[in-house]
Amino acid sequence: MKPILGITMGDAAGIGPEIIVKALAEKNIYDVARPVVFGDKKIMERAIGIIGADLKCQAVQDPSQAGKNYGTIDIIDLDNLPLDLPFAQVDGRAGKAAYEYIEKAVDYALKKEIHAIVTAPLNKEALNLGGNHYPGHTEILGALSGQKDYSMMLVSGALKVIHVTTHVPLRQACDLVKKDRVLRVIRLADDTLKMMGIEEPRIAVAGLNPHSGEHGLFGTEDELEITPAINEAKAMGMNVTGPVPPDTVFYQAAVKKEFDIVVVMYHDQGHIPIKVLGFETGVNVTVGLPCIRTSVDHGTAFNIAGKGIADSKSMTESLLLGAKMAKVKFANL
Repeated sequence: MKPILGITMGDAAGIGPEIIVKALAEKNIYDVARPVVFGDKKIMERAIGIIGADLKCQAVQDPSQAGKNYGTIDIIDLDNLPLDLPFAQVDGRAGKAAYEYIEKAVDYALKKEIHAIVTAPLNKEALNLGGNHYPGHTEILGALSGQKDYSMMLVSGALKVIHVTTHVPLRQACDLVKKDRVLRVIRLADDTLKMMGIEEPRIAVAGLNPHSGEHGLFGTEDELEITPAINEAKAMGMNVTGPVPPDTVFYQAAVKKEFDIVVVMYHDQGHIPIKVLGFETGVNVTVGLPCIRTSVDHGTAFNIAGKGIADSKSMTESLLLGAKMAKVKFANL
C-alpha cells in the first residue's frame, strides 16, 4: 500500500495553494503516495484556476478515502476562509486558518490515520495575528504532539544539516549549546538518516566558535560541551566526527562527500549553506516528533502570490521525501 500524506495548505494569502496544485499535477506523486490536503476547498479551486491545471477538487470526510485517483485533489475541507481573501496581505484570518490545518493534520497523524505531514508555508505575523503565538511550524508541531525535544533538519541534494538550536536570538543560542542537547541531536540525526535509507550514517558536528574554539583560545563551548557529546555518541556506536571547524565542514560534506549530515549549532549556520546550494529544492524535516513532518524550505512569497508563477520543486521534493520516510517507518504498509 502507499502511505497517506497529509498536506497542510499553509497561509492562503501566499503561494501555498498554488505550489500544492502544481506538485499534485505530477502523476509520479500518486505513484508513490496518496495525498490529501487539509485546507479550504474553494481556495484550492481558486488556485487551480490561477494555474490553469486540468485538475478538480473533491471534499472527503476521512483521509482513508483520499489520494486514490490522479487528477482529483482530495481535501479535508475546513471551510474556514472567504473566497475573496486577498493575496499578499498579512491577514489574521489566514494565520488562524493555517494553524487549524496543522492542528487537524496532527490529530490524524497521532492516530496513524495519515503517515506523514507535508506543510506549505505559513506567515508568522499572520499566525500571531490569528491568536496563535508560535515562532513557526516546528514549535507548533512540538506543542500539538506533546514533544519538547525535537530538532529541525534541512535536506538538499548536496547537503543535509540538523540544528541544535533554531528560532532563538544568537546570543541565547550560544548559551543553549550544551552536551545533553548536542548528544540528543546527534542521535536524532542517526535515527532519521536510517529512516531515509542510509544504513550507517556519517555524521559531522560543526564547531560553534571560529576554528572550533582553538582549544579554548576562541571560546570554551566546543571543548566543554560539544566534544564530550561527540565522545559519548561514539561510545554508543555512532560514526561521528568533530567538532569540525564551521568554515570547512560544509565543503567536506557537500563537495568531498565525506559526511552524510552536519550537526549545526544555530539557525543561520545551517540555513545559509543549504540555501546557497539548494534553495529551490530544499526540504525541511522536523525530527524527534511522533509523526513524520516534511516541508518546503521557503516562505509564503507574497510578492508573487496569486500570479501562478511560484516554483513547486521544494513541495514536490517534500512529498517524495515524506513518502520515502513513511515507507520505512510504516514498513508493514
